[in-house]
Amino acid sequence: MFAPIPTAEAETGLRVLRQLIRQRSLLPALEIMHAEVGNIFQITLPSFNPAVLVGPQWNRFVLVSDREKFLWRPGSDPVTHLLGHGLLVEDGQSHDHLRALMEPGLHRRQINSQIEAMNRYTDEILDMWPDGGQVDMLVEMRRIALLILMGTLFGVEFMQDMQRLWRPILRAISFISPGFWVIWPGIPRPGYKRPLQQLDHYLYQVIGARRANPGDAEDWLTNLIANGLSDDLIRDQMLTMMIAGHDTSTALLSWTLYLLGRHPDYLGLAQAEVDMVLGKLPADGEKIKDLHFLDQVIKESLRLYPPIHVGNRFSASSIQAHGYEIPEATRVMYSIYLSHRDEALWPNAGSFEPERFHRSRRPTQPPFTYVPFGGGPRNCIGATFAQIEAKVVLARILQAFDLALISKNVRPYMGATLEPRPGVVMQVSRRSKARG
Repeated sequence: MFAPIPTAEAETGLRVLRQLIRQRSLLPALEIMHAEVGNIFQITLPSFNPAVLVGPQWNRFVLVSDREKFLWRPGSDPVTHLLGHGLLVEDGQSHDHLRALMEPGLHRRQINSQIEAMNRYTDEILDMWPDGGQVDMLVEMRRIALLILMGTLFGVEFMQDMQRLWRPILRAISFISPGFWVIWPGIPRPGYKRPLQQLDHYLYQVIGARRANPGDAEDWLTNLIANGLSDDLIRDQMLTMMIAGHDTSTALLSWTLYLLGRHPDYLGLAQAEVDMVLGKLPADGEKIKDLHFLDQVIKESLRLYPPIHVGNRFSASSIQAHGYEIPEATRVMYSIYLSHRDEALWPNAGSFEPERFHRSRRPTQPPFTYVPFGGGPRNCIGATFAQIEAKVVLARILQAFDLALISKNVRPYMGATLEPRPGVVMQVSRRSKARG
């Protein structure tokens, strides 16, 4: 006999609703429900009643053992409207075919060949920072992430177009971010049509220019064209990578800098390692492997603030698992954020402790406890790219600047990614003779 998914008592439900209204974020509501109901629960709000799963048992269930029972394509959600037939929202053979075409451009060897460009794009932004002044790392990391993604994957020098496309990109991110449209689907959402059209127009221009003049480019975009994809299907993949790819990197880099700023001792250790391993030279594919402590910092940042904080699926039919029944067509959300902060699995779960990822420490948690990039056959296609990029960018910043955190009241905002709001303002002081 399988039990229905547990729901909150009336008092807890009211507290959840108050948190939603007060903070305009689902995250505090999920924390309350998890603490008071358990590792599987159902939110019951008007037009929004997802099943939420937490912990390694449920992560494995969704990502591996029962993954064929779930659909990725979220019906009439804005994410489908925006991304069309992008890899992120495709199912079955369509997804497998697209992934096979896209993966070669994201292999480690190919990414290592792009590290020089990553350094160059990072320097373009760092050269603009005022010595002794203040910058918002949420903004600056978005600029760097956009330059790197557009330059390495699409072969486009994006600096000249960034300012005019900044608002359309932010509107696209906002369009797919959780909000009151989830709970009340009929709520008006003005202000999106024109900026999204601007973004589409730009992408089709890039595709047309590359078709007309492919040159000797061997980037990801050229490969999609060479494999015979239509302009519309290429647009969908480009927009998927442009929005999902750069926004996750923006969040990862911003949170990591925030955490280092909050913990100056760890900041000093990371900077000392970068100085010892790289000196004044930019990172390359070999030396970046020796930035072990920086790797621990990045992994711990991903644990505390995973950019993709929750995974969404839809049950294709009624599913029975671990004593519970999930009805057909139920939105199922497995919470990476809550799994990574479970005190039963992570000692001092809320503390920033990079040493927990030291190579000498063998994991004591069950598999699928740590899933910042998902897992199984549909793990994040850009996971290797994101981790190498993070090391390169952070190393370059630590080489060039001393950092001091100015922002104090930073909180996680549950948008398209989990980002630090209202921002990460830091004072940046240029280190003497930092460049080689």
